[in-house]
Parts: sequence; structure tokens; C-alpha cells
Amino acid sequence: MTTLTAPPARVAARRRNPNRPSWEEPPSAAGQGVKGLTLGAVVLLILLPLYCVILTSFSTPGAINRAGGLVIVPDGLTLDAYTTMLRDSTVRQSLVVTLGITVVGTAISMVVSILCAYGLSRARSLGHRFLLLLLVVTMFVNGGLIPTFLVVNGLGGLGQYWALILPSAVSVFNILVLRSFYSNTAGELIDAARMDGANEWRILWSVVLPTSRAVTAVISLFYAVGYWNTFFNAMLYMPADHEKWPLQMVLYEYVNRGMNMPGQVNSGFGVAGHSQTAPLSLQMAVVVLTLLPITVVFPFMQKHFAKGMLTGAIKG
Repeated sequence: MTTLTAPPARVAARRRNPNRPSWEEPPSAAGQGVKGLTLGAVVLLILLPLYCVILTSFSTPGAINRAGGLVIVPDGLTLDAYTTMLRDSTVRQSLVVTLGITVVGTAISMVVSILCAYGLSRARSLGHRFLLLLLVVTMFVNGGLIPTFLVVNGLGGLGQYWALILPSAVSVFNILVLRSFYSNTAGELIDAARMDGANEWRILWSVVLPTSRAVTAVISLFYAVGYWNTFFNAMLYMPADHEKWPLQMVLYEYVNRGMNMPGQVNSGFGVAGHSQTAPLSLQMAVVVLTLLPITVVFPFMQKHFAKGMLTGAIKG
């Protein structure tokens, strides 16, 4: 006796539940192909500009002139742009300033955020609901730019490094993420630590922080990226003191104005008469220098993003 079998398409159609919406059904081959093409196009749109920037920074003036701008096809590669850039005292000084601001600022922000989030996560802490409400209100209502500038100016912050850190040292969003994570810390561990005689400082250091390494790494990266990319505070509080400028401020001045740095008369940085390197390649070299540290650190932190953010945002 011969057994008749239904075509695969009909079998798949029979398996579909008519009570489920179409978007919950398994994707078809055509749908998978469209998703792959879409993701590939998005990745290409992201990587192509970065590729052009890096390639242009290694290109010779002749290659840039032949390309009419950003270089797409490698032609006459050289390291002249990087050697010229790193010989300039303004760039070296700004790199040191940026590293210092990033390290010190991230440390200050994390200490304040962790202490604030842990205090707000304890249900029996004094006035935690009122303080939490005040923090949430500041996310939607603030004094504005001019009052902030007047406060920093009144405290003597013009031309001071702390003006690049303290006005933006705390992010309420990051505090709320940390608080949500700390609130979900197993109560049994905290109770056991209290029975052993541990105080709140000991509980935070020995119980809460070791169980929240993922979210701590994520928030630290958020703060570090913010400090590394800062230039607006430098524009406000030290507009003329170029020796204290961070790297992003140097990049802003050079790329937008296309001119030599203030105080650098014979440095050759951005001056065609003193350097054989094309100005555009110098601009792209500074861009690569600003992107390099975050690009190197991010792959090592990526594994913590999903766990850190999702665990801190989901109750239970």
C-alpha cells in the first residue's frame, strides 16, 4: 500500500496556529534573506565611513587630491599625518588632559553613583522615596545652561580642570539603573551578612558590588565615553586656555576652522608651509586618535552590556 505524504509547504501551513499573530510565526526563507540583507546594509553604512576616515589618514596628499576628498581605494599610504600630529605639543598635551579627565572623572562619578544608588535601593533608608523623587524630577526639569555657567563661574571654575568634571559628574539615569540592580540583589545574602555583623559599608563592598560586576562595568564605560568625548564644557569654561583643552576640543577647533592651534606658530600642525602632509589627512588622523581608545576597550566590555543593562532593568 502506498502512503501519500503532503508537500512540505502544506505541512508547515498545518502547523501554524491560526490563533497566533503573523509576527509570532517562524520566519520564511524569504524573510530571513531580507533580514540578512538589511543587517548587511546597516553594517556597511556604519563601517564604510570609518574605513574612509582611517584610509584617508594614511593617504598621501597626491592620493587625496586624486580622490577629490576622502579616499576609498588605497593609493600611496604613509604615516606622515600621524608623525606630524604626534610631534605637535598641543595634541600631546590634550591627549594627557583627556586621559586624566576620563580616569579621574569616571572614578568620581562611579563612587557617587554607587553610593547614591545603594542608599536608594535600601527600603528602610531615611527619606529614600523623597530623594528618589527629587532625582527623577531633575531628569525632566533643570535650571538650564546659563544658571549652570553662573554657578561654576561663581565658584571659580573658569579655567579649572574640575569644571570639566563636576558639572556632569552624575547621571540620574545611571543611578536608577544601578539602584534597580541593587534592589534585586538576593536578600538572603544581605541578611546573612548582617547576621555575621557586617555593616552597610561591608555589605556594599563584599556582597553587593561582587554580584553586580556586569552593571558596574557598563556604567563605568558610559561615564568614560562621556568624559572622553567631552568638549562643550571646555568650550564654556576654558575657551582661550588652549593648553588645558581636551583632545575633542582640539579636534573641534582644527577640523572646523582648518587652521593652526592657538599659540602654535611654527609647529607645522595644519600649516601647509611647514608640512608636506595634506591637511585632510591630519584631520582624519586626529579623528582616528579620538576613536581609537574607545574602539579598543569596547570589545572587552561588550559581553557585559546585555547582562548588565537587562538584569538591571527587569524586576524579578
